Amino acid sequence: MLVVSLSAHPETLSGTVVGVADGDTITVLDANREQHKIRLGAIDAPEKAQPFGQRSKEFMSAMVFGKDVDVQWQKHDRYQRIVGKVMVADPNCRTSYCPKTLDAGLAQITVGLAWWYQKYAKEQSAEDAGRYKSAEQEARAKRAGLWADADPVRPWDWRKGER
Repeated sequence: MLVVSLSAHPETLSGTVVGVADGDTITVLDANREQHKIRLGAIDAPEKAQPFGQRSKEFMSAMVFGKDVDVQWQKHDRYQRIVGKVMVADPNCRTSYCPKTLDAGLAQITVGLAWWYQKYAKEQSAEDAGRYKSAEQEARAKRAGLWADADPVRPWDWRKGER
């Protein structure tokens, strides 16, 4: 029997990233040596066969592979992956004045390697939704990453075309 947590407070899964499938899906190994597939919430990265798909995966790998993360989550998706916000130690933080953790999904959006998945904005805090929206607007304005293309195809539209 599957029990789904609908609490207002997210669960936290801590572990080490042992796999990166693409720009928005990773595998985390917990302290009990159990692997968990994680789908980063509120973002959608290009599929591997799409333009910028490989770069998105490479950026995610550089950011999280082999590193300890905390995944704040509240649900599983239809593929039984945990959907959540992935927080990783910020490698650029060398002082006590900067945040000690980096939101991996927000980082993907900021560099133009993922879309903010507005369809799921209601599952985010208002603060996170605002940050993700602003990050995408700035990446678009700078023509960063996938925004360098004149008309980038959203992954959810691309997947419909592939079916």
